[in-house]
Amino acid sequence: QVQIVESGGGLVQPGGSLRLSCEVSGESIRTNPVSWYRQAPGAQREMVALLTVGGNANYAADVKGRFTISGDNNKNTMYLQMNSLTPEDTAVYYCRLGFSPGFWGQGTQVTVSS
Repeated sequence: QVQIVESGGGLVQPGGSLRLSCEVSGESIRTNPVSWYRQAPGAQREMVALLTVGGNANYAADVKGRFTISGDNNKNTMYLQMNSLTPEDTAVYYCRLGFSPGFWGQGTQVTVSS
């Protein structure tokens, strides 16, 4: 049984940073693509970052250069480092392991506000 535990969200001021984590058990991140999504109030869930099995990272245009997706195979944990946060980054963030349908984390709230 696959379990994913997300952590790292919170309240941060504009310009600040946060690192989100998703610890995975029951499946290896080494053999699956990992991705991060976010969903703002009233909006659809959107992908913000994807890390392929081959190690290639892809980002949504509005986070490129500010967010970094990574994975620690030894800890079987995926990360999303978020820098230079703006109020527009406020959303619930979800990690996802694999696709079709893959496995989702429970979501963590990120609020960027002064």
